[in-house]
Amino acid sequence: MVQEQATTVLWRPTGPEEIELVRESGWRAWPPRLPEQPIFYPVLNEEYAIKIARDWNVPHHGVGYVTRFRVETAFLERYPVQQAGGRTILELWVPAEELDEFNAHLAGPIEVVHEFR
Repeated sequence: MVQEQATTVLWRPTGPEEIELVRESGWRAWPPRLPEQPIFYPVLNEEYAIKIARDWNVPHHGVGYVTRFRVETAFLERYPVQQAGGRTILELWVPAEELDEFNAHLAGPIEVVHEFR
């Protein structure tokens, strides 16, 4: 009998360059961070992701996307939840050098759930 692992839903606001790299991966991986991006920041709620995509990505890139994806819950336990502002502004801080391992624990594809222009 095969038992499915528990997963946690995360969101990530993205711009056009990052979403293109995700698309090139077959919607299966987040791209490596740039040198000036030492941390990968997935967020824990959709409303926060929408706010960033709409209020930051659109003015800076002309378009903002909100993605939704699942990660094995047991793997995420190594990353404490970070409160980056108000009580609903919650993130995980994944060091760039751990992103390949993070991607290996994705459960299913990365989906675009909102687009703002």
